[in-house]
Amino acid sequence: MRLLVGDIGGTKTALGVAQTDGESVTLTEPRRYPSAAFESLDQIVRRYCGETGLICRFAAFAVAGPIQERRCETTNLPWILDADALEQSFGFSGVYLLNDLEAVAWGVDALGPQDLAVIHPGDGIGVGNACVVAAGTGLGQAGLFWDGVRHHAFATEGGHTDFAPADDLEFALLAHLKARFGRVSWERVVSGMGIANLYEFLLTHHGAEPPAWLRQAIAEGGDTAAAVAQAAADERCPLCVETMALFMRLYGREAGNMALKQMALGGVFLGGGIALKNLSAVRNGQFLEGFFEKGRMEPLMRRMPVRVILQPHTPLLGAARFMASQ
Repeated sequence: MRLLVGDIGGTKTALGVAQTDGESVTLTEPRRYPSAAFESLDQIVRRYCGETGLICRFAAFAVAGPIQERRCETTNLPWILDADALEQSFGFSGVYLLNDLEAVAWGVDALGPQDLAVIHPGDGIGVGNACVVAAGTGLGQAGLFWDGVRHHAFATEGGHTDFAPADDLEFALLAHLKARFGRVSWERVVSGMGIANLYEFLLTHHGAEPPAWLRQAIAEGGDTAAAVAQAAADERCPLCVETMALFMRLYGREAGNMALKQMALGGVFLGGGIALKNLSAVRNGQFLEGFFEKGRMEPLMRRMPVRVILQPHTPLLGAARFMASQ
């Protein structure tokens, strides 16, 4: 099967052409576009087809948002995607939409050892249910049910569950964010927007001001999370270091929450751009500290392998495998 595959997120939209037999996938012509620069997915697809000369009958799009009745209102973009409308617009014989983290979950079994970085090896067995937790623009989560032979991927919106503080600092964080947003979900603290929220909270909490060079970096790049993460990696700003340490501990704790709910003895896979771009920070200890910190369940948590997905095209591979299964 040859098809157009896409990964539609709040920051970027990736498209490619996939050839699959249902298990292995060959991807060609991968291209990325800034999502916010376009008014709709239709515009990006038309540009991609014009650039590549693509002609195919089927398409599968991984979308950051819940899919209902072949439609999706994207969570972090002002877009409405409709599979029926896309079929009519482009003359496709079939278009399927699936949640972006469900697509990552579908793609996990297509990955090789070179596509994964081991953060914690687990008990060395690695058989059973698994899960994917991905911090990027937002916080995505998906499950992989193990039937004894193979995994079956399913979508969740677990990133939007209620944030739960565990110490005095985090209770202060909750109060700070509640005053700003009302309800506070895990996505408000474990995501790109989460890094920005944590940094802004710690500035207020400590009565500090950002250094001029960091304000300039944020203004020039337009991305607070990236600037804070880089300043922390360079150990140039103590408050940025504190921000990323808190972020990694919270990321680990919520990944552990998901893993515990799914009984993920088959593995926990970290997707999204933040883990990939901050791999050394994920390895530094705060993430696993938060992941293991489950009281009487800590021995169980230590049995679960934890890996970072290094293959950036995993959602595209997964979308192709999902389409082939239909």
